[in-house]
Amino acid sequence: MPVTLLLKLLLAPALVVGSSLAGRRWGAQVTGVLVTLPIVAGPILLITCLEHGTAFGAAAASSALLGLVTLALFAVVFAWCSRSMRWVGALAVAWAACLLADVAVAQVRVPAWCGLLLALAAIGAGSRTLPPEAAEPGGRPATAWPWWDLPGRAVATASLVVLVTTLSSALGPAMTGVLAPFPIATSVVAAFVLARHGSAETVRTLRGVLAGLVGFAVFCFVVAVLLDRWGAAAAFGLALTVTVTGQLAWLAVVGQLRSQRRQDAGVTGAAGLSRDQRR
Repeated sequence: MPVTLLLKLLLAPALVVGSSLAGRRWGAQVTGVLVTLPIVAGPILLITCLEHGTAFGAAAASSALLGLVTLALFAVVFAWCSRSMRWVGALAVAWAACLLADVAVAQVRVPAWCGLLLALAAIGAGSRTLPPEAAEPGGRPATAWPWWDLPGRAVATASLVVLVTTLSSALGPAMTGVLAPFPIATSVVAAFVLARHGSAETVRTLRGVLAGLVGFAVFCFVVAVLLDRWGAAAAFGLALTVTVTGQLAWLAVVGQLRSQRRQDAGVTGAAGLSRDQRR
């Protein structure tokens, strides 16, 4: 079996399943950050580079930055739809918006640095336009994950990778790159969080997604700039190192902020209890 076919079938699905399990362990916002590691787009860009050369791969990585603009749009549309729709309706509307935007931005040609600025601007705008995380009346009790959840994520991921990379010659580097960040893993995570926990937790997860897209954008930019100069191994290696380091640092910051909030809440609660006892 060719190495590229093994990469198509195994690499991205394994990364998606691993990040999903880690996200279940550490919560919704962490899930959002983990799922935006280049666990799908990275393998797609690597495979297209191996099959079509570094020039094709660099152009696709540059276009992938515009795909992050539409991914940010997906997150915002799904978050707002989650307030009034079930997961099927929210997913249908968000996918339609994302695909229409993909077709539009695939016609645009910009240098990598401009694509990076557009991606970062879209991430910032998306974070500001998410709905508030107000608690839902009564909430929704958590339910067990169905047995087919992780296999379903793996199959959906493998299908996207095989489809995009197989059609890459016909699609060209621009459309291949734009489709590389298509929100397969994000869609599955957001849909299940909405079904299990409701809109407030979904918005929290998608806020983590938007935060994680910054590292994703840096990954695509590094690959786009260095791939044709340094070759695949060096460009992808450096891009992955920078991205993972940045995401881990961000998760550490998030953890510290949560810990500080819990400590502040504990101090406030203790102070209130002390006042009540004095009375």
